[in-house]
Amino acid sequence: MTDRTMTDRTLAKATTPLPFAIHRNAEPVAVGDRTKLLADPGFGRVFTDHMAVVRYSDTKGWHNAEITARKPLMLDPASAVLHYAQEIFEGLKAYRLADGTLAMFRPDANARRFQQSARRLAMPELPADVFVTSISELVNIDRDWFPSVDGGSLYIRPFMFASEVFLGVKPASEYLYLVIISPVGGYFKGGAPAVSIWVSQDYTRAAPGGTGAAKCGGNYASSLVAQAEATKHGCDQVVFLDAAEHRWLEELGGMNVFLVFEDGSLQTPPLSGTILPGITRDSLMTLARAEGLVVREQPYAIDQWRADAQSGRLTEAFACGTAAVVTPIGRVASPDGEFKIGAGGPGQLTTRLKQKLVDIQRGVGPDPHGWVHKLG
Repeated sequence: MTDRTMTDRTLAKATTPLPFAIHRNAEPVAVGDRTKLLADPGFGRVFTDHMAVVRYSDTKGWHNAEITARKPLMLDPASAVLHYAQEIFEGLKAYRLADGTLAMFRPDANARRFQQSARRLAMPELPADVFVTSISELVNIDRDWFPSVDGGSLYIRPFMFASEVFLGVKPASEYLYLVIISPVGGYFKGGAPAVSIWVSQDYTRAAPGGTGAAKCGGNYASSLVAQAEATKHGCDQVVFLDAAEHRWLEELGGMNVFLVFEDGSLQTPPLSGTILPGITRDSLMTLARAEGLVVREQPYAIDQWRADAQSGRLTEAFACGTAAVVTPIGRVASPDGEFKIGAGGPGQLTTRLKQKLVDIQRGVGPDPHGWVHKLG
């Protein structure tokens, strides 16, 4: 398929408003059962009553948008996604604000990244207004599922996959876009003050020209063996190095990474096509720069990380992403040994930036950048 054809397909009927038909679940979870589930939802194991669905075909464009009962999908064994992995997804949260209403954080940024991922996977781009509307409608209809646990939120998972029934290596002509919601508590279990990181020596997450900057399932599938290795060595997460030299920090299995130095400056690996452009990453850089802090997007070597931690030049490090928000890194381990960062727990700057971000997300702090998308 040529670039021109892809562009024509991407823009097909993209400017036409797409209303969502509402079909309420005739058998929602009973209130008592829902209350029990929400008392301790964990992360990603409890789901609400409804889902959003929009279909795409090359002949009709985007069509049949609806909010309907969450239920299993019927897939033909020859559905393209099962064989050629044309699939992308997003992750964002809805929060309860101080006044009791619900709001999402930067859904427009997620919509843009979803389009970028679709472009890389040769899939049609969902119009941003359809993306935001699908989520808003779904959150509003399932708002009673908001968990009462401390720090709770609604984790929203939009995703799209190739549903055409065929065997052949080409972009599919039919797709399903869906959104599901999971009421969640904290991402990491046990409430540890900081996580430990294993430096992967044998595996890489992405290579130049690959799909590292897209949010597709294959990136995460390929990280699982390295994550299992990290767990085997007593670490919480794995960090990947670059594919060419196995020297430069890239990102964790599902989070971006930041370094904090004794002069108060921050550094994070640059976006070069192999790293996911995290929305939390971008938000933290914006907040830090607004404080007058120096934020560098520059390569950083694993040997330099060790040397800076041991000399005290590096005082803090943290990982960030939608699910875990901001997570301090206390210990880094590899076959060459391990080293501690700072005091091994949350640093002052890490804590301050996290609090500022969380305050914006939950509506208890000023929102100068207009990131909070309030729901009716």
